[in-house]
Amino acid sequence: MAGAAAILALTAPGAAFADKTKVTIYTALENDQLGPFKQSIEAAVPDAEVAWVRDSTGVITARFLAEKDNPRADMVVGLAASSLLMFEKAGMLEAYKPAGVDQLKEIFRDPKEPYAWTGMDAFLGAICFNTAEAGGAAAPASWKDLLKPEFKGKIVMPHPASSGTGYLMVAGWLQSMGEEEGWRFMDGLHDNIAAYLHSGSAPCVQAARGERVIGLALDMRGAAEKTKGAPIEVILPKEGVGWEMEASAIVKGTKNLDVTKKIADWVATKDANALFSKTYAIVAYPGVANIPANYPAGAEQAMIKNDLSWMADNRERVLAEWSKRYESKAAPKK
Repeated sequence: MAGAAAILALTAPGAAFADKTKVTIYTALENDQLGPFKQSIEAAVPDAEVAWVRDSTGVITARFLAEKDNPRADMVVGLAASSLLMFEKAGMLEAYKPAGVDQLKEIFRDPKEPYAWTGMDAFLGAICFNTAEAGGAAAPASWKDLLKPEFKGKIVMPHPASSGTGYLMVAGWLQSMGEEEGWRFMDGLHDNIAAYLHSGSAPCVQAARGERVIGLALDMRGAAEKTKGAPIEVILPKEGVGWEMEASAIVKGTKNLDVTKKIADWVATKDANALFSKTYAIVAYPGVANIPANYPAGAEQAMIKNDLSWMADNRERVLAEWSKRYESKAAPKK
């Protein structure tokens, strides 16, 4: 498997206390989130010692599925819900409904029985448009504005097989436009694409630096880059945007079930959601919000009607078709 995930224990110097249980957690959280999440989990669950295994959404998903007959993780925390739905369908998740989960917004709760996963926060696909590098071109208001000839070779987006952000965009176009029109749109977009990057944030970072005119990326990354002073607009196209959520679950067969249940309970708490809101504007717990500067208005209203089960069931088919059509512009993997 390309790009083996790095195990990031992030433990304090010295041996862990003997009464602590090491919990291996697979995640696609950003690297700068791992320390605060570990600290918060271990404060809430003193008998847990968190050991992260972190990589991109695509790599973690593939690794977890490959380990189906010999699971090495105890939990998954901070991975796309569509991936967890694949795991649930494959019988790889432990049935457990965390304490307090009924208080969360409905879309963040597993609708099926037995209950197996809990949503944490939502992330959206957005356009980062560099006004200084646009050469007088008007800012796109619609997805189809990205097909204009003035943007040829000036757009980057996340690779959907590597990045959860890339896949949510592709799935969003196919669901909202219909498959025939969605693929036709992506054919046109491909003509204007410079490269498909293996990160959900990198396209906006490149646009912010002026290396590209347009980066399709995470909503929160756009707001952060604009707040740093980048000459960009963060745009949610008028047709609506695809979205996904990060979620958590316990791995079926874990030998550390008691401790993992406590961590699952923590995920559903108001305190945990306050932590999630430091990174995402939309979180599961009602009333918890931390809208950052320069975040686009009306984000929750711009979210399309998204079928996460469709995203899970069609992931392999969609990615295979996408790769057949567009892999020629994939950036080299580092």
